[in-house]
Amino acid sequence: MQADFENLFPPSGSQPGNESYKWLFMDLNSYFASVEQQDNPYLRGKPVAVVPMMTDGTCAIAASKEAKRYGIKTGTKIYEAKRICPGLICVLARHDIYVKYHHRVLEEVVRHTPINKVWSVDELSSRLPPNKQPRDAALSVAQRIKAGLRQNVGEYITCSIGLAPNGYLAKVASDMQKPDGLTLLNQDTMQEKLFALQLRDLCGINVGMETRLHKAGIRSIEQLWNLAPKHARKIWGGVGGERFWYNLHGFAVPDLETNRSMIGHSRILDPHLRVPAQARLVARRLTIKAASRLRRLEMYATSFDLSVRRADDSSIRWSAGINISPSQDNFTFLSVLDALWGEMLRGLSPGALKKVSVTMTGLCQSNEITPDLFDMASPEFQKLQKRNDKLSATMDVLNKKFGSETVRLGVSPKTAAGFVGTKIAFNRIPDTAEFHE
Repeated sequence: MQADFENLFPPSGSQPGNESYKWLFMDLNSYFASVEQQDNPYLRGKPVAVVPMMTDGTCAIAASKEAKRYGIKTGTKIYEAKRICPGLICVLARHDIYVKYHHRVLEEVVRHTPINKVWSVDELSSRLPPNKQPRDAALSVAQRIKAGLRQNVGEYITCSIGLAPNGYLAKVASDMQKPDGLTLLNQDTMQEKLFALQLRDLCGINVGMETRLHKAGIRSIEQLWNLAPKHARKIWGGVGGERFWYNLHGFAVPDLETNRSMIGHSRILDPHLRVPAQARLVARRLTIKAASRLRRLEMYATSFDLSVRRADDSSIRWSAGINISPSQDNFTFLSVLDALWGEMLRGLSPGALKKVSVTMTGLCQSNEITPDLFDMASPEFQKLQKRNDKLSATMDVLNKKFGSETVRLGVSPKTAAGFVGTKIAFNRIPDTAEFHE
């Protein structure tokens, strides 16, 4: 397997060609906050922090360009942000609006170039067609995208774009000038521009990897550049180091394919939902949403996990899981949740909860289910399972037609954000349907 993968790498000593602008990477600037400013003229030109809930103890999940000038960034505690910027305006996150704008952005970009991969809600890459790879043509594409976003999506929706020989360097280039930047990297300018960066400016080098590089005597990108590929593999402790080296030098290294391995939802609880009885209602709602996604994706799960975090001490956590027969109906998962919730209450000292998470793993499709797993069940169980599947499917149809929670199981918690469990993660963009499940 490893030998086959090594064949993907160019032969030692070869160099990528100089017709360099094969890839475009686009990164939307301060995306959540920019959407809020576009949607609400009152916020324009003002320091804005997008937050998951309206408490000073939470963190900013996005900051506008104006807020960033004060040093406020993603992860900054709001009480600290307000200290350094008394005029800061906090806005409750609206993930459904960000997804709507995301699709408008995609519609605009494909008018100018094909999209090869959507990396996140605010990042995408395009392998430019051959006729758009020359410098002037590539620049024209980038400039038309920028103008199109302003004209057709909103004047406050700006982006930074990188053009380079491969997707990795295009991503690095997009980070070099923010906001509203446009940076080109080719074989003639690449080293000069890269060597001016710090190791952690490169995507893929975090604190831990930087420490590992330092131990190997690598303290600059120039030193990293001049390594042998096999030396990079040794430092990384695997083939990832060699992939990184070739990407850094402008070669086209194929992405590794990944498969969906889990479906889950989590929620930082609003203050009024932190008592265990209310937190359980949130966990039930998250579970039903996850099961609805399973059915929409025509998948089954064979394991269910519950995790909770205490409010008074975030280091106090509890988690456990249960293996089940392949299932996708609401009732099976709610039954498992109830069993785990009881275990949690017995195993965790009394107190308010801050976060609940539910995760379904061991995913498979119907044609991957081994029949004898079901043969072990009694006829009564199979009859009950068919009923539960039919009821769950009926709930999906009614809720899709008439609106979220037209039919629901039990009491649903009321949150300030509105959408329980549906939020944009770093590498996952919710389907529009999720906001109505």
